[in-house]
Amino acid sequence: MIKVGIVGGTGYTGVELLRLLATHPGCEVVAITSRSEAGRPVADLFPNLRGHSELVFVEPDPTGLQSCDLVFFATPNGVAMTQAPALLSAGKRVIDLAADFRLADQEVWEHWYGMRHAAPDLLAEAVYGLPELNRQAVKQARLVANPGCYPTAVALGFLPLLEAGLVEAGHLIADTKSGVSGAGRKASVATLMGETGESFKAYAIGGHRHQPEIRQTLAQVADGDVGLTFVPHLVPMIRGIEATLYARLNDTTADLQALFETRYRDEPFVDVLPSGSHPETRSVRGANHCRIAVHRPLDGDVVVVSSVIDNLVKGAAGQGVQNMNLMYGLSEDCGLNQPALLP
Repeated sequence: MIKVGIVGGTGYTGVELLRLLATHPGCEVVAITSRSEAGRPVADLFPNLRGHSELVFVEPDPTGLQSCDLVFFATPNGVAMTQAPALLSAGKRVIDLAADFRLADQEVWEHWYGMRHAAPDLLAEAVYGLPELNRQAVKQARLVANPGCYPTAVALGFLPLLEAGLVEAGHLIADTKSGVSGAGRKASVATLMGETGESFKAYAIGGHRHQPEIRQTLAQVADGDVGLTFVPHLVPMIRGIEATLYARLNDTTADLQALFETRYRDEPFVDVLPSGSHPETRSVRGANHCRIAVHRPLDGDVVVVSSVIDNLVKGAAGQGVQNMNLMYGLSEDCGLNQPALLP
């Protein structure tokens, strides 16, 4: 039985992690920290966990995590990098759900996240936890950088095309949309229902911090730099990401449907839909799946891929559990077999 600790369990990714681990047969959550909620029962803050968790939030003292085999960080950016080194030195394994270890280049990370990196020596060791790309490396990892939500949806949509060399890597476009839970659980006027309801907007068009993460992943696949236009949008829903991806084909004779079906045939959490389909975010709500459809409009030279995920599951906590399963030799889908919620 894997003994799990969670640092920073009061946000949306934290409660999603607790929900998934509550019925996971291979692990036990033995500690969860929160500076603001220390002493409060977890089920008081998250009533959906009544009857599923007897945990009480404790102060974020590293000594309280010594009984853990694995520690998840469900914290804001900048926290894991200050605490992970000591945990790793003590023989613990770490999965960071934030962005502290996602970028290999320290200068690029510091530019986009606006702070000095506290553990730059770990950047080269950290494994980027996209199982569909780095499965074998994840199995051997001490430190996993769990991918961001936008990067997961975009990467899974572009991977087959870049691996096959079928598109112009210098001209990729990702038009993405996210529900408001992607902004986290902090109080913010911009994410109030009165501000987001019946509205739809693009944001961070001039540059979003997920863009270098996406480019790093796609460049690994393309074996060279890629050109990416990335535009995120906020839509008035709680959960979900839809990524509409565009690329120009080098070969219009390729069977794109067969390409995607073959690439993801053995992937437990990527579902390639039948030709002509249009994935819906509600089809993955609460589930660890990415559903994908590929199109070639008017039989032209542009390929359009639609990719949907739940930003809190495959885009965060669920993918973290998937990585944990790989790290400990469990079935990859252990604890992650829940179907999506409808309506």
